[in-house]
Amino acid sequence: MRHGKKVNHLGRKTAHRHALMSNLASSLILNKRITTTLAKAKALRKYVEPLLTRSKDDTTHSRRIAMSYLQDKETVKSLFGEVAGRIAERQGGYTRIIKLGETRLGDGSEMCLMELVDFNDIYTKDGAAKKAKTRRSRKGTKSEASKAEAEQA
Repeated sequence: MRHGKKVNHLGRKTAHRHALMSNLASSLILNKRITTTLAKAKALRKYVEPLLTRSKDDTTHSRRIAMSYLQDKETVKSLFGEVAGRIAERQGGYTRIIKLGETRLGDGSEMCLMELVDFNDIYTKDGAAKKAKTRRSRKGTKSEASKAEAEQA
């Protein structure tokens, strides 16, 4: 039984696991979307979401903590710059895991796509509004219907 064991060890020693999480988090912040295994994505979510929450208040202490987790100056700059600006009003749930429904050829592990929620324009409210405007009915537009009524009268 695994009572009270919250950390997925991912078959690695502690130092290797921390390096893996740091590299995955850095890639996610810089690229906004990564493809990885489902187990790594679930472990990464617990690692990166507190960092994203901490990036909302841009203090020296927050930057130092982020630097200790990420070990990359460019990633920290991006985290406190454009990423923090986009997630400012979101209360939590900054990442999305999308299962790809395929397995890796070598070992059969389940693959997924992990992305930052606010950087996907397909699912945002603005993207949905643009789609709704371009939708047309098959019967015709309102202007054609009003023209037909005007001709009958």
